[in-house]
Amino acid sequence: MDYLQLKSGTDVRGTAMGTEAVLTAAAVSDIASAFAFWLGENGFSLKVGVGRDSRLTGETLCGAAIDALVTCGCEVYDCGMCSTPSMFMMTVYPETQCGGSIMVTASHHPADKNGLKFFTPKGGLSSAELATVLEYANEGKRLFGKGETKKGDFLGLYCETIKTKILQYLPSGLHGFSIVVDAGNGAGGFFADRILAPLGADVSGSQYLEPNGNFPFHKPNPEDKQAMDSISKRVKEVGADLGIIFDTDVDRSAIVTSSGAEINRNRLIALISAILLEQHKGAYIVTDSVTSDGLTKFIERRGGKHIRYKRGYRNVIDFACDLTAQGNNVPLAIETSGHAAFAENYFLDDGAYLAVKLLIKAVELKRQSKDIESLISDLAQPVEEAEVRIKLTGDDWKIKGQKVLADMELWAKDNFDLKKSYEGVRANTEWGFFMARMSVHDPIIPINIECDVRGGLSKTAGLLVEFLSPYGLDLANLEKLKNQKDK
Repeated sequence: MDYLQLKSGTDVRGTAMGTEAVLTAAAVSDIASAFAFWLGENGFSLKVGVGRDSRLTGETLCGAAIDALVTCGCEVYDCGMCSTPSMFMMTVYPETQCGGSIMVTASHHPADKNGLKFFTPKGGLSSAELATVLEYANEGKRLFGKGETKKGDFLGLYCETIKTKILQYLPSGLHGFSIVVDAGNGAGGFFADRILAPLGADVSGSQYLEPNGNFPFHKPNPEDKQAMDSISKRVKEVGADLGIIFDTDVDRSAIVTSSGAEINRNRLIALISAILLEQHKGAYIVTDSVTSDGLTKFIERRGGKHIRYKRGYRNVIDFACDLTAQGNNVPLAIETSGHAAFAENYFLDDGAYLAVKLLIKAVELKRQSKDIESLISDLAQPVEEAEVRIKLTGDDWKIKGQKVLADMELWAKDNFDLKKSYEGVRANTEWGFFMARMSVHDPIIPINIECDVRGGLSKTAGLLVEFLSPYGLDLANLEKLKNQKDK
């Protein structure tokens, strides 16, 4: 097949199980070989780390990558089950100093999917760099040599790094602090067992720490309502001080307070921004395009500057890096989904690192008889909000989507207050705003609507239905919003 068809943003993704499998062991072998060729061509060391999450196909695909790299003459570090952030760190640790690394993961996607993420010491591969690797795979480019495989507890290096970070701010550890960790049966159980517990935290109330690629209890996704409801319920059941939930490969996270209040999406961004702006007055906070107007005002009240950029964690991170290179103070790049990258941590989107920053603050506040949620008490919440995903069909779906958005921009310019946006269309209405864009990974136009007036959601949806009707799209979900009764 054409391996470029497996490209999804800056990742490789595809069906990995069943008769429709496209991300097969043979495909992974070809792509890993091409990555080794690309590393050599660009002057990187041929030390390569390979790891995986808990997906059912992970072990097989991980083995295929390792075998291919060895035949390319690489020194391969077999990291076994680990997190995506720990795989980047394999390029940093003095003990390993890999020139590249591969993580076998499809993040929160269904169990039959899998994928690959690639790193060098400079960070994750860009979209253009990944395209080159996949073109090389199509061409069969590879190195030939006799490499070797090294096995060890490489995840332990990551755990020690995170524990050191906690002890830097909390020298006495986490004794007397109860934390519920929900790993969603992904790879994140180590956070409870190998980081929090050794530092004295009570993690006995944690759930779904065991790796299980069927994900039997809920989606391993901090944006998923069922997942957030589950950890909220658990925190209240056991009387924990804090809940922490990860996605499958631990590059995203969210938290729950002692009262069971869920802190994700805009609330999560506001919370970590409030913490950082205490030390970084006047700094930029870079987010994706769908964040709320209330968040902008919240950041500005704390002396920060909010910039919305394109959806997609690599887009947000790369834009923050560019701003930093221009001499600006940009401590954080964060996507609404929970990808958070800190300047102080290589601009690596690391769910465990984000959790640690929040955890440290939560412990400090508890010792002052305060709750971490108090830091965002003045964050304005929309009265109504919704996201509707409009499916695009046909081989020319990208062209169709671009046409819809181009026409929508002209319509919005004539009828609303059109706001500057690095992607899609964002417009203020008399009730709030709507934001329409092309999905990074899928043939979908997501439309986010937020309203400060009750009934504004149905009114906005009605205007969008009227505009979109001539395009032959499935507007059923938008029609439901239009017809819903005021809550």
